Amino acid sequence: MKRLLLLLTLLVPLLAAARVPDEEMILDRTLDAESPFYYPALMLRYNAGDATLTDEDYYYLYYGFAYRDEYKPLATNPDLDKMLLLIAGIDPEKPDVATLESLVSLGNDALARDPFSPKVLNMMSFAYGALGDKVREKAYADRMNGVLRTIIDSGDGFTEKTPRHVLMFDHALDVLAAEELSYGKARIISRTVEFVPLLTPYVVDGKKRKGFYFDFGRVYWNKPEGYTYKRDRTWQFNNLKPRTYK
Repeated sequence: MKRLLLLLTLLVPLLAAARVPDEEMILDRTLDAESPFYYPALMLRYNAGDATLTDEDYYYLYYGFAYRDEYKPLATNPDLDKMLLLIAGIDPEKPDVATLESLVSLGNDALARDPFSPKVLNMMSFAYGALGDKVREKAYADRMNGVLRTIIDSGDGFTEKTPRHVLMFDHALDVLAAEELSYGKARIISRTVEFVPLLTPYVVDGKKRKGFYFDFGRVYWNKPEGYTYKRDRTWQFNNLKPRTYK
C-alpha cells in the first residue's frame, strides 16, 4: 500500500508565523453558543467526518479540548494498547477482515478517550481502507492531517520559547513520526517543555536542528496529587503505509 501522510506535502515549506494557542480566546469562543467555534457543535461536525472543517476549526477543536471534562491526559487508554498489539500482527498486504473489524471497534473506544490521537486516526484510516470503505478511510485521514497541522502550526519547535503545543505526550511523537523523523528519548527541559532529540539532525536553511521542543503544560493542568506518568509505547506511522490522497 502507498503512504497516506498527505500532510507532508502541505507542511513544507516552514511556517511563516506560528499560531501559539491563545487560551483566553479559545475558552471564550468555544463556550459561546453564538460563536462559530462553539465546542459541542464543532465536535459534532468532527465526529461526523465533516470535510468542510477548516484549519481554524481544528485549532479550536484541538486546543479547546483541554477545557472539556472528557480531557483526561493522564488516564490510561487500554483500547489503544489493544490496537497496537492487534495491528502488530496484521499483514498490511493481506489483512484479515475480522481483525480489521476488531481494530475499528477498538478504535472507536480509544477515540472516546483521546479523539485527536494521530496514531489512532491513522490506524482507523488504514482499517477502513483495507475494508474497502474509501469514504471513511479519507475522513479519518483528513482528521489526522488536521490535527497534525494544528500542532505544527503552534510553533517551529526549534527553541524552548517556540515549542509546538500538544495535549498528550504521545501526540508529540506522532508528529515527528508523521514527518518521518527518527527520535530518541525525550527529556524534560522545564515545568512545561520537553525536548525530543533526533537520531539524525534535521537540516533547515543550512542549519542542523538536533531535535524539537514541545509544550506539554496542559497535561498537568489538573494533575492528581502524587501522580506519576507512565508513557505509552510509541508507534511509527510508516509501519502501515496507507494510501495517499491527491
